[in-house]
Amino acid sequence: MNSHIKKSVVIVAGGKGNRMGADIPKQFMPIAGKPMLMHTIESFSSYDDGVRIILVLPQDYVTLWRQLCIEHKFDIKHIIVEGGETRFHSVKKGLREVHPEEIVAVHDGARPFASSELIGKCYSEASRYKCGVIPVVDEVNSIRKLTATGSEIIDRSEIKIVQTPQVFPGLLLKSAYETDFDSSFTDDASVAERNGVVIKLITGEVTNLKITTSLDMEFSEFLFKYLSKR
Repeated sequence: MNSHIKKSVVIVAGGKGNRMGADIPKQFMPIAGKPMLMHTIESFSSYDDGVRIILVLPQDYVTLWRQLCIEHKFDIKHIIVEGGETRFHSVKKGLREVHPEEIVAVHDGARPFASSELIGKCYSEASRYKCGVIPVVDEVNSIRKLTATGSEIIDRSEIKIVQTPQVFPGLLLKSAYETDFDSSFTDDASVAERNGVVIKLITGEVTNLKITTSLDMEFSEFLFKYLSKR
């Protein structure tokens, strides 16, 4: 860990969790008795308690989050920002709280299991190379691409599955997000690349799961226990 580097993270938790089929968005649902989002925040605080944490939430759920923090005696310091229409707009609003000289991570609120080692490598590589750094894992399934006449096989060795945190020098990412929204922006790297930022890939973690479905939620309980024993 390079403790002299000023670091921040924008944790994006603006989703409504429609695919989960629950009464509340997935980021507030419990894993091992505690809301998922608290685990996500703790991942960064455990890595470095000096990281400035900016939490982007749906406007309608800010009060619920504050209530949950009281109930769980959750006192890790963080800034709350109300989210926007899309992930792009939510990140853009969160970046307003980021200083240009910081190294900033953008992380999915629904990825509660990123390790300190992974987080630290992303920050250090972004600082060292002055570029965007994103963790990726290999695609293990066979992949086919639809064509005009049917489909064709794709060499899976050329495919990488993208994760977060995605980490950048603050000035570069803030400048990149000055662009207008484009539906082709699927993550922060795609926004940064549009603005000429070089993207460096590093090895991610298969345990850095993004929780999307109810099955993921069930598996997260097992994964929490597994990681706690390591």
